[in-house]
Amino acid sequence: MQHDTVARLIQQWKSDPHSTYNSWFLWEERLKNFRSIRRGIAQVVREIEAGSFGNAYRGSSLETVVGSIAEQRQIFKGADHAFLWKPKLRIPDIYENAANQRAFGHLLHSCDCCDTTEAIDGAIRRIDVLGIKGLGPAVANLLYFIHPTLMAPFNTAIVKGFNALTGSSVKLGRWDHYLSMREGLVRLNERHRAQLSNDLGAIAGLMFDIGSGRYVAPPPAHDDAAMQAWAADLQRVRDEAAAERRLRQECENDATHTEIQGWLRDLGLALGHHVWIASNDRSRTYGAGRLADGCLPALPDAIAGGLDSVRLIDVLWVSRDGDRVAAAFEVEHSTSIYSGIVRMLDLALGTEIASRSPLFLVAPDNRQLEVQQQLRRPAFSRVAELGIRYLPYSELRQHREAIARFGSGIKPLMEISKSL
Repeated sequence: MQHDTVARLIQQWKSDPHSTYNSWFLWEERLKNFRSIRRGIAQVVREIEAGSFGNAYRGSSLETVVGSIAEQRQIFKGADHAFLWKPKLRIPDIYENAANQRAFGHLLHSCDCCDTTEAIDGAIRRIDVLGIKGLGPAVANLLYFIHPTLMAPFNTAIVKGFNALTGSSVKLGRWDHYLSMREGLVRLNERHRAQLSNDLGAIAGLMFDIGSGRYVAPPPAHDDAAMQAWAADLQRVRDEAAAERRLRQECENDATHTEIQGWLRDLGLALGHHVWIASNDRSRTYGAGRLADGCLPALPDAIAGGLDSVRLIDVLWVSRDGDRVAAAFEVEHSTSIYSGIVRMLDLALGTEIASRSPLFLVAPDNRQLEVQQQLRRPAFSRVAELGIRYLPYSELRQHREAIARFGSGIKPLMEISKSL
């Protein structure tokens, strides 16, 4: 197994938006969960020491804390299975056997109080000697949330991934095998520390994604054909992830673009205007209906001026008598601002009826500089005469309801937009 091959695998894994690294390890809520889970473990220990834990898993403090772990995204899905009471097998034997229950509580307490690998391993070996039925390395998932830099998570997929990557033969259900795997993960993590983390959750997440089949472990370095097949498979995962990321981004962009159009539609109707929605957006879903609900079914020819580009302007407010454009809006969420400006020019310069209409480029707050740079293009030398204004999302979001309720005319929009 070549060092650079594994490094390549780790780099690809980290760049995959669907990998455990991005979906769980970098999850914003992860560290908050550490604190709550550790408090839950301390509560389990207190109840066991006080003799008030009881003899049932359901409804216990242990069920609460293990349930919290099982909700930690895909890597911990099923973490509660090992602790569920199996009445026919009488396992795990920590509910009906008081001595075993106290030993389990002592393990959790000892690990919470110590801060070295040697002390944790000693506590594990002491409980392992007791041979408590059904109480095995799944407990490591609890210990991980106490000492994430000393203990690694544990499940079938992690074991399978470790065996596939290292050629080991770690078995489930045995503490000695878990400790051996943990040592192997620590060594592997040391070799790739710059790409991973002191937190063993990162390296365990990589093992999980290999063991669950998302990634294939690299073949022996001397097998060129197998290495080429592995590289092709890695590229396939990369391409699939990139395609999914593009599709998700497109959906998010469409949703935001449609939402802003909906705001402008509702505001225009509230101010007493007719509203036109771009012909290619009219059927988009918005709220409980369609974006064009309540809007003009057709744009008057006198306004469109025979130009199809005008019918593609995102939102037009038209006076009630239909003889003028009260305001025009181009929403530029993430696409090129160039095309929106061109449509605005077609409207203003192509039809006498709209030559004095207020024109607004509606865009995220961080796109003002980009808007200004586009407007400096020689092709847009007439823009300064037209007075196109920049309307930031934040201003529209903050003031649209007040304008709809108390405003009249276009003056409030002029006040919250910026001259370009």
